[in-house]
Amino acid sequence: MRTVRSATRGIPALLAAAALLGVAVPGPAAAAPATAATSAPVALTGAQLSASWTGPLSTRGRYVVDAHGDRFKLKSGNWAGAQGTYQGSGDVGDVNNHQAHQKSNNIPLGLDRTPIAQIMADFHALGINSVRLPFANAMIHDPAAVPDSAVAANPELKGRTPLEGFDAVVAALTADGFAVILNNHTTTYRFCCGLDGNERWNSGQSTQQWVDDWVFMAKRYRDDKRVVGADLRNEVRRDTWNDPNWGWGDDHDTYTAYEQAGNAILQADPDLLIVMEGINWQGIPASLFSYERPNLKRVATLSHTLIDSNKLVYSVHFYGYTGPSNTGAGSGWGATDDPRYEDFTPEKLAEVVKEEGTFVTEEGKHYTAPVWVSEFGAAGRDSTDAKEQAWFRNFTDILVKTDTDFAVWPLVGWTDAAGRPQDNWAMLTYDAAGRRLGIEDGGDWRATDWNKLVTAPGRSGAVAPVDHWNIVDIDHGDWNLSRTMLARADWSPGDHKGNCPDTERLVGLSRSYGRGLCTDVAEPRKAAGAWEKVDGEKYVRQGDWASGYNKVQCPVNSFAVGYSMNGPAMVSLLCAPSATPLPTNGRTLWFDRGNNPDTAWSVHGNWAEDDYKGMCADNEYVAGVAMTWAWAQRGRPDALLCRPLT
Repeated sequence: MRTVRSATRGIPALLAAAALLGVAVPGPAAAAPATAATSAPVALTGAQLSASWTGPLSTRGRYVVDAHGDRFKLKSGNWAGAQGTYQGSGDVGDVNNHQAHQKSNNIPLGLDRTPIAQIMADFHALGINSVRLPFANAMIHDPAAVPDSAVAANPELKGRTPLEGFDAVVAALTADGFAVILNNHTTTYRFCCGLDGNERWNSGQSTQQWVDDWVFMAKRYRDDKRVVGADLRNEVRRDTWNDPNWGWGDDHDTYTAYEQAGNAILQADPDLLIVMEGINWQGIPASLFSYERPNLKRVATLSHTLIDSNKLVYSVHFYGYTGPSNTGAGSGWGATDDPRYEDFTPEKLAEVVKEEGTFVTEEGKHYTAPVWVSEFGAAGRDSTDAKEQAWFRNFTDILVKTDTDFAVWPLVGWTDAAGRPQDNWAMLTYDAAGRRLGIEDGGDWRATDWNKLVTAPGRSGAVAPVDHWNIVDIDHGDWNLSRTMLARADWSPGDHKGNCPDTERLVGLSRSYGRGLCTDVAEPRKAAGAWEKVDGEKYVRQGDWASGYNKVQCPVNSFAVGYSMNGPAMVSLLCAPSATPLPTNGRTLWFDRGNNPDTAWSVHGNWAEDDYKGMCADNEYVAGVAMTWAWAQRGRPDALLCRPLT
């Protein structure tokens, strides 16, 4: 969520917090001449959009696909309001204390001014096929009915709570063919940013409450297959004292929280996409401190694995007035000389966008997934900010060239009594009588670039299934990614253990940090028999493949799908039976003194940074692991027994 550029009220109170946390509160925009719209998209009816795709959605490599395996490019917008619009000071009932003087009453904006059916028609005219629908955790627990005035144009919603109003919006969107991605935007109803109590998923609530709320939402909409995604949290950033981190295992660990929530959601509704945004800001933006906007950079060496490998989507936000190390603040605390995205040449901007986000779409990596730019935008009508306009043009060019999924911020706003948009970032604004002023109605410079983006050709049709390589991370505890094992008792009590998803097998281990790698390349079909924990050498029967070393080895015609460790020491393998016979010849792959050079671990990405790694070839399976307690080695994995699949 970006802060308001066209409304100045309340800005001084936000400056210090914004400066600390990497969110911008720039000044108002100047008036601009009209710009003619060209090449508007063809507006589909609800029936036409509904017929064009079938839910649920999943992923194949870098692409989102529908239930038939056809590419479904997320051409989206954000319909804000249910996350709250109160800016945090003054009377919450005073409209002047809300974002752009737009008081949403904690439901999607515009329901007081325009019938839902008209809003749907206007969304179709924009050319979008999906809507990111932000909400606050507070909305789930709010028992109070919204004021009648908040739904004046939709009187059938009178007397409903914010959650019930949200239900009605979801139902209207999906009935008209739109895909809906639920987005946990805030904890409280406060808009927006800085030290607002919404910095992390567990700001003002426990991680468990956050997960429970997500499970509640997943179950609430699971019968509607056009509710396609759970966007876990918006713009995770620094609070007063602490940075969010990626994989440290503490209460600020964004990586682990996402993993926990994503898998809990999939157990409640296995049809949902799980959308994970990177870290929006770390550090204090002042001299003598380090600070940055990491976005998705951490994913390159520590990506997520879900119990269903085809459900992960990563997301990232870009606004021209912020930057890789620029909060967006124009002056005062947090204002630095670091370049903004709008300061870069088109070539440099493309390089930075790839580095912070779109690199994730590289095929064949442990991190390969679709990337959804789930927020971007610019001030439109009445703005003459030449740098921002150039950035918007350059940025949309990048989205077109890379065929990247996107969601503009925001879709809906209000028009004041003089006919001017109160939030000139909105694609559609409605006056008190319900009259629309939209990006396609003339006078909005963004129309040409928006139309270029939304009508651009891209990959379409059937997308072939892909292979996966996925990290198991037991650095700080169990990482159980198997639906089979989740339904059973703890198979290695007292140890840290990791299981591959049921569709995958273990193919690699790191030596010191408990990382594993799973794959489904040429995956053997599993037999119906029980999976076996092996913690000794009783199955070492085809020769001593690591003389002088302790070994754990799977029985014949089974392959490793999990492992357990106690500290750095290898304890056991979890072995699944194969439905077809497996070869028993093989090779010993040593990695006790370095990354084994004869495998292609680097091809699939660095999945255990700064550690020695052993990885069987893609056409092999892990049949055993060797380790030693000699020379203070403490039982670390030293070698893999790699056997061919055929």
